[in-house]
Amino acid sequence: MLDQIFRNMTPVVKNLLILNVLFYLAEFTIPQVMDGMALYPIGTPNFRPWQLATHFFMHSKDSIFHILFNMFALVMFGTQLERVWGEKKFLFYYLSTAIGAALLHSLVVYLRMNSLIESMDSESVAYVINNGSALWAEHKNYTDPLMGQLNAMRNVPVLGASGAVFGILVAFGYLFPNTELMLLFPPIPIKAKFLVIGYIALELYLGFQNNPFDNVAHFAHLGGALVGILLVLFWQKDKRNFY
Repeated sequence: MLDQIFRNMTPVVKNLLILNVLFYLAEFTIPQVMDGMALYPIGTPNFRPWQLATHFFMHSKDSIFHILFNMFALVMFGTQLERVWGEKKFLFYYLSTAIGAALLHSLVVYLRMNSLIESMDSESVAYVINNGSALWAEHKNYTDPLMGQLNAMRNVPVLGASGAVFGILVAFGYLFPNTELMLLFPPIPIKAKFLVIGYIALELYLGFQNNPFDNVAHFAHLGGALVGILLVLFWQKDKRNFY
C-alpha cells in the first residue's frame, strides 16, 4: 500500500517528502552539521541568513508526530494542488508560503521581544543578552519571569514545514471547498472550507495568547496561510472553478 501511495505522488511532492525525511534522519546521524539549520530570531547570535531556506526541512527530534503530520498533509493535499497547478507553480507556492511563514513569525517575535525589553530595566536586558545563550545551552533559564521569557524568545528556534502546510491547506480549502474530509477526533466528515476556517481561527486565538513556552509557532502557521491565500486569489482567475 505504501508503495502504491509513493508511486501515485506527484514529482515535487515526492521530492519534498524525500528531502524532509533525509533532513530528519541527518538530525540524528550528523547533529553537528544540522545544528544551526533551524530559524533563530533575526538579530540574535544564533541567526544565520540560510536558516530562512533550511528551517522548513527540519523537524523536532522529540516527537515523530511533528514530521508525520506535516508529511501526511503534504502528500494528501499537496498532490492535488500539484496536479492542478503543475510542478513549477506548486514548488513556487510551497517555497513562498514557507518563507512567508518565517518572515511573519520573525516579525512577531521581534515586536514581542522589543515590547518585553521596554518593560525591563536595562541591566537585566544586558545580562540576558550577554549570558542568556550560554545558560540556555546548559538547559537552564532565569527564575525571573521577564528575564526567562526574553531568554526563551531569543534562543528557541522555529523549525518544520508547518507554515507551508498551512499554505497548502488554505489553497486546498479554496480550490476544493466542498470536498468532504474525515476528522480523526471526532470521526466525523467536514467540508474542507469549514476545516480550514476553523483551523485558522484556532491559530489566531492561540497566537494572541502569547505563550512563549507552548512550543508552537502559531504566527508561522498564519504567515503561511496568509501568503497562500494571497497567491491563490491572484492566480485564480476563474472563480467558478471549484470542486
